[in-house]
Amino acid sequence: MADQVQKTEVDVPNVPQAAVKEPPMVPESDEQPVKPKQDEGEDALDTKKSAVAADDDADYEKVPQSGSYKEESTRVADLVDNEKKAVEQLKLLVREALDKHEFFGSAIPQQQQQEPKPEEEAETKDQSPKEENINQVESGDTEDKAIEDDGAKTVEAIEDTVVPTSSSVQPEQPPEAKADAVSEDQAKDANKVFPQEMSIWGIPLLADERSDVILLKFLRARDFKVKEAFAMLQNTIRWRKEFGIDELVEQDFGDDLEKVVFMHGSDKQGHLVCYNVFGEFQNKELYQKTFSDEDKRQNFLRWRIQFLEKSIRKLDFSPGGICTIVQINDLKNSPGLTKWELRQATKQALQLLQDNYPEFVARQVFINVQWWYLAVNKMISPFLTQRTRSKFVFAGPSKTAETLLRYIAAEQVPVKYGGLSKDGEFASTDAVIEENVKPAVKHTVEFPVTEACYLTWEVRVVGWDVRYGAEFVPSGEDSYTIIIQKSKKVGCSEEEVVCNNFKAGEPGKVVLTIDNPTSKKKKLLYRLKTMPASD
Repeated sequence: MADQVQKTEVDVPNVPQAAVKEPPMVPESDEQPVKPKQDEGEDALDTKKSAVAADDDADYEKVPQSGSYKEESTRVADLVDNEKKAVEQLKLLVREALDKHEFFGSAIPQQQQQEPKPEEEAETKDQSPKEENINQVESGDTEDKAIEDDGAKTVEAIEDTVVPTSSSVQPEQPPEAKADAVSEDQAKDANKVFPQEMSIWGIPLLADERSDVILLKFLRARDFKVKEAFAMLQNTIRWRKEFGIDELVEQDFGDDLEKVVFMHGSDKQGHLVCYNVFGEFQNKELYQKTFSDEDKRQNFLRWRIQFLEKSIRKLDFSPGGICTIVQINDLKNSPGLTKWELRQATKQALQLLQDNYPEFVARQVFINVQWWYLAVNKMISPFLTQRTRSKFVFAGPSKTAETLLRYIAAEQVPVKYGGLSKDGEFASTDAVIEENVKPAVKHTVEFPVTEACYLTWEVRVVGWDVRYGAEFVPSGEDSYTIIIQKSKKVGCSEEEVVCNNFKAGEPGKVVLTIDNPTSKKKKLLYRLKTMPASD
């Protein structure tokens, strides 16, 4: 069996730099979402714990998986009729709320008028009859004068008819009348309530199609129940104001937690990927600095919300754009259930995210899952919607790399999680080729060389525990094979990536040999760069 050889040939001229062929898409898991059993008691937990102790390698190969969730379209045109109707109804409610300033309470004029005092009202009532009498007297005097000057008025009227039309304008009002008219217009403007302008995540509501994508998130979070979606939107906007989101985004929290939560690359569909590394809180100093009292826990909560806000503003809210995030939750060395402060802070953060950030998670992947977390998940599952549970994927320690590579290309996965993403000669845009190495087989990869050139490659076998070697075999009959990397056993280190380079002065081929003596299939990852020898 060990003499069987799998051979892969890579044509170097077709592989230089960015020309490496993209790895094939790996289909998502067909396993069903987690179905909680609310009546499962302590016996089930004991059984699960003993099973883990009995066989570490069976670790969580049968952990409940999901992958059943399929992200819906963000284009209104792609919706069914009743969903389109719900969008229009929600837009009407939002328009009405903006017109009436109902997001933050009842309508308030832009310039608040002062109510008259009781004494001023009394004076107004007392003066009004007098003003009427004065107006009547002035009106009578005017009529008498008109009769006395009747002849003169007639002559003036005849002269007026000869005047050009442009001069037949209304007589100019006295300054007092003008002042009264201006004050009336100002009073009307002061009482006028202009529509409220409202933005959320940097998107103005009802301003363009991006607003429809935002409203769709709230509708989907409430199963297209329009009134409930509107109430959620209204509550979210009020919470954002009370929480001071706009000011929070500009706040500086330092870099103590940069290894706890960070963004790294994107998945195969283009979603940004966020890593949550709970094991960092094993550091006692960091834990105390973050959770030792209520003020510090609130500061952690504000930092976490700020991080999410900044991430959301990188998303594309145009119809058809990618406006969700993949969350990777690393539970390796997680403090677990014993840390009350962490548990409380996490619970509070999850509640805020669920209430105010609807439909921003494309998938929740839990890696390095321990048995106790499955027990906790069974307890909280009844409080989650089926839609939320369908986004969950679980992977035990031995399946972490395989699970991540199912959803994320190897060049985008950090080295610590089984990928090839790291600082070095290769960038995240340099595609990685994935191949399977069968059990008890020597697997070879060939890089043909047609002219003098300089080759650089990276290689990794997930889980390793194989032998690896590399050599150059020239085409000329009188030339000798050159050993580039003497065959050696590579252990199970999760973070080891082998990087080799070779300057070929003549035609031939570079041959990589991976000898898998185990009874398990292995995943091989590699990528290649070539440069002309003159460079």
